[in-house]
Amino acid sequence: MARLVMKFGGTSVADIDRIRNVARHVKREVDAGWEVAVVVSAMSGKTNELVAWTRAAAPMHDAREYDAVVASGEQVTSGLLAICLQEIGVNARSWQGWQIPIKTDNAHGAARILDIDGSKLIERLGEGQVAVIAGFQGLGPDNRIATLGRGGSDTSAVAIAAAIGAARCDIYTDVDGVYTTDPRIVPKAKRLDRVSHEEMLEMASLGAKVLQVRSVELAMVHGVRTFVRSSFDDPADPRLGDVDNPPGTLICDEDEIVEKQVVTGIAYSKDEAQISLREVADKPGVAAAVFVPLAEANINVDMIVQNVSEDGTTTDMTFTLPVADFERAMSELEKAKDKIGYAKVQGSRDLVKVSVIGIGMRSHAGVAASAFQALAAKGINIRAITTSEIKISILIDSAYTELAVRTLHSLYGLDAA
Repeated sequence: MARLVMKFGGTSVADIDRIRNVARHVKREVDAGWEVAVVVSAMSGKTNELVAWTRAAAPMHDAREYDAVVASGEQVTSGLLAICLQEIGVNARSWQGWQIPIKTDNAHGAARILDIDGSKLIERLGEGQVAVIAGFQGLGPDNRIATLGRGGSDTSAVAIAAAIGAARCDIYTDVDGVYTTDPRIVPKAKRLDRVSHEEMLEMASLGAKVLQVRSVELAMVHGVRTFVRSSFDDPADPRLGDVDNPPGTLICDEDEIVEKQVVTGIAYSKDEAQISLREVADKPGVAAAVFVPLAEANINVDMIVQNVSEDGTTTDMTFTLPVADFERAMSELEKAKDKIGYAKVQGSRDLVKVSVIGIGMRSHAGVAASAFQALAAKGINIRAITTSEIKISILIDSAYTELAVRTLHSLYGLDAA
């Protein structure tokens, strides 16, 4: 029988009634003949509560003990779901990360998965037992629990799917798939049937919250077919039991997408900031003098624009970063002023990055030009631009977010039914 991994997030397991609902979803797939492994998050709000407790106990706490505390949320959920499955006649057993084991590096609180031995899981699944696995956690080289960072349960699910050779990894969430853009901004946004791994990676990194970025990276590397679907649908709905075409969005290799749209979706990322260094000496090593201190402070820089003066002696350097890192970045640049040698530094907050994404852009010219024309016609000023083979990102004032998203969504025909 084919193996299936089902992952349920915090809102899907928020209370006992919802956990019972999840159990019915799992039973439907077991009855359809799948060998099922389930990965669960902590109940909604529980991880925040546990994190707050660790900070209240000691602001500067041991990261290993932090992991011991916060990993308990998923352990509780896995046990409760196993009990609910047993109650409705499904053979189930809970598993913690260390029991599989899911081996990670030693970066407690933000560990990365190094290896998963799926042999025990495969054996139990073959015996007809559902494995209910606590997400977000593994076993570090120090033989202690290590957590994977926020959103880590998605990563756990995809990694387990790869380790056991699952035919698919179904990510159940509070939405019924991936949309062309945020339906709260554009009511005409439509659910996508299929999205390539590359497109989903861009969407996830550029503001779409449906999937965690690391999970998409892992799915792309290991070729894991990932399906986004809603846990709030009625488990008894016969459409949900369609093995080949259940409702939702399939994230897959580009080769599985027959008709490639020029543009697949419009994403946006709020809380962007911009910093400009004026009259920086144009000499070798100056870029390193700017960006190495920021990297050492774990500040991620995105868009970078450099304008050299007419006489070639100085340059203006502009880049974007998360607004949460703005003050720290300004402080680091001030400390490095003598080494960099800039005349002044300017900063702007309350900006938004809007991105046009689509694998079809590789073979179509004029996509960027039409976007710039459409935004100019609406009076929207573009502060910075970056492009790749399948993406165009523009930085604008946040006041124009909804207008820009709606304009671009309509421009590329995504409003069509």
